[in-house]
Amino acid sequence: MASEEAEKKQEEQQGASYTYWVRQVKEGDAAPLPVPRKLTPDDIINDSNSQPPNLGSLWNKAGTWEEKNLNKWASDRIKELLISVGSLEFPAGKAEISDVSKCVGDAFLVTVRNKKRVGYTYELTLKVKGEWTIREEKKTVKGHIDIPEFSFGELDDLQMEVRLIEEKDLLHQDKSRISQDLKLFLQPVREKMLQFEQELKDR
Repeated sequence: MASEEAEKKQEEQQGASYTYWVRQVKEGDAAPLPVPRKLTPDDIINDSNSQPPNLGSLWNKAGTWEEKNLNKWASDRIKELLISVGSLEFPAGKAEISDVSKCVGDAFLVTVRNKKRVGYTYELTLKVKGEWTIREEKKTVKGHIDIPEFSFGELDDLQMEVRLIEEKDLLHQDKSRISQDLKLFLQPVREKMLQFEQELKDR
């Protein structure tokens, strides 16, 4: 008999461990339970407007690493800017950049954690032609300006090397003076490349 009572008591205790209560909502309760509501198109638009814009592609919502190749745009833009330098006047002549015969390099835009970073590396060769008065005679001179490889943020260190197309009747001192004149293209070329850097950052 005692065994049956003990067994019954154990069953009652086990049953009690599963007891729970459901709160009934009554009229006059201070805060009614929330009612599900279907989102309208306006709700979706407002929610998307509240999110910060993603700088990368649509598929890259998390803003993880994404690199965009800008070589085509950059090469075309560099050529356009440098040819627009126009002509320079010197004490004994004038010259202009007639073409960009070499424009080799890379330009890119990288998005990392929704932050944008740009960069480039290029080397250039500019074709130049001009006219100088040498010993009271006008001479047409052609040549090239080589700009060794440079990268984003290095324009203060930009360098130029002048190569004149051989002119038999030019003396060494004439060639030296013309080369020094052509190196004056350094400043306007630097200014155009600074403009290019700004346009690259704004993309």
